[in-house]
Amino acid sequence: MKIEFVASTGAAEILAVLVNEGRALAGAGAALDQASSGALTKAMKNSRFNGASNSSLNVAAPAGIDANAVLLVGAGAQDKQDDLAVETAAAAAYQATKLSGAEVLTIDVSHLSPELAARAGFAVRLAAYRFAKYLTKQKADKIPSVTTVRVVTSDVKAAEAAFGPLSAVADAVLFSRDLVSEPANILYPAEFARRVKELEALGAKVEILGEAEMEKLGMGSLLGVGQGSVRESQLAVIQWNGGKDGEAPIAFVGKGVCFDTGGISLKPADGMEEMKWDMGGAAAVAGLMHALAGRKAKVNVVGVLGLVENMPDGNAQRPGDVVTSMSGQTIEVLNTDAEGRLVLADALWYTQDRFKPKFMIDLATLTGAIIISLGLEYAGVFTNSDELAANIADAGPKVGEKSWRMPIPAEYDRHIDSPIADVKNMGNGRAGGSITAALFLQRFTNGVPWAHIDIASTAWVKDSKNPTVPDGAVGYGVRLLDRMVADHYEG
Repeated sequence: MKIEFVASTGAAEILAVLVNEGRALAGAGAALDQASSGALTKAMKNSRFNGASNSSLNVAAPAGIDANAVLLVGAGAQDKQDDLAVETAAAAAYQATKLSGAEVLTIDVSHLSPELAARAGFAVRLAAYRFAKYLTKQKADKIPSVTTVRVVTSDVKAAEAAFGPLSAVADAVLFSRDLVSEPANILYPAEFARRVKELEALGAKVEILGEAEMEKLGMGSLLGVGQGSVRESQLAVIQWNGGKDGEAPIAFVGKGVCFDTGGISLKPADGMEEMKWDMGGAAAVAGLMHALAGRKAKVNVVGVLGLVENMPDGNAQRPGDVVTSMSGQTIEVLNTDAEGRLVLADALWYTQDRFKPKFMIDLATLTGAIIISLGLEYAGVFTNSDELAANIADAGPKVGEKSWRMPIPAEYDRHIDSPIADVKNMGNGRAGGSITAALFLQRFTNGVPWAHIDIASTAWVKDSKNPTVPDGAVGYGVRLLDRMVADHYEG
């Protein structure tokens, strides 16, 4: 998708004009309405369109306007034209016209700041995402025709300057979505690691540890998960040093189970194909590191990805096995389908032990229980730090990625005590499953300020109502944590 910032609408194939609630034409809308002898106002009066957010009305070939069509786009309340309102309007304009046959969409936001104009271009980049690389036969009318979006702004140079870092974040979100969308026969641990290695082109430092290196480190918890697969497990370590020399980094850790059969505790066949996205946490961390490096963030950051495949081979881990983690703690594996926490246990310990970070945040599609708790629009946040909880909560509404802080009560900790090992990887039955999973992870943080974000509910979407997020992989967490870092941790 090509994004251009221009000073005037010029001749347009499709010209999108924002309309606020109450059918209030914004920007060039009033002048266009006058030039067309009130055609835009008349069209609105003869429809149910009233300017509500994420709505649109097409007006074909209005006389007096140099455009083949005018698209009236609902922008919501006039006094609430913030980043998300403008992103929603611009993305809605793209979604309404992408299959129209037109190649160029012009969006007029000349009445808004150049920074909000940049947001419009950013939103279109997110909205235009489409994972179609394996489609060999497509009907022409199903392929988006719009390839260029021109954003009309009052200050072209300022809009372009504001768009630069936003475009880097868009690249990162799309990178994350691609990782999650890939089938598991294509994106297995070594291939995931290879793609992450490409972040070195942005200035990041990337190390890949194989099974031999992890065995030397004593990562029996992570390695146990992958021992039933013919695909070798990997640990990807990404460093971005944009802050002060020697300053302790902040750290992000991702669960990267590239495919999860459940192992010997085999999942039901129905829906198992969706387990290709059980690496959504690692994809989010990889995307975050892409964003920080891409926009040259002024902060030291490390991202650690535990990459495995959980398969039911003759060599696979069995229910009842006891493994020794890098921390030295022994773990009784009661259910091999509670594998993500076993991967994160060693990844978290490795991160705090090697990098001594200011804090750690892990992201994982960890539990189905979080969907029962919070539905499909909120991720669950579990943390031992009120500061991290507040900063995550502050960033979420700014980027439209919702989360909710969940409890991790000390009295529940006894539910993961094992009679034969230091800890077991399951609580007592289904009650509080997300909580006991978080409490398990906390035992491997060594007292470092830490937050766990369970994104099982938000990593993938069906029937999306958000025009910037097409159905499929969301890239949830990239924008959330990039904004958190920008607002609270950059120098």
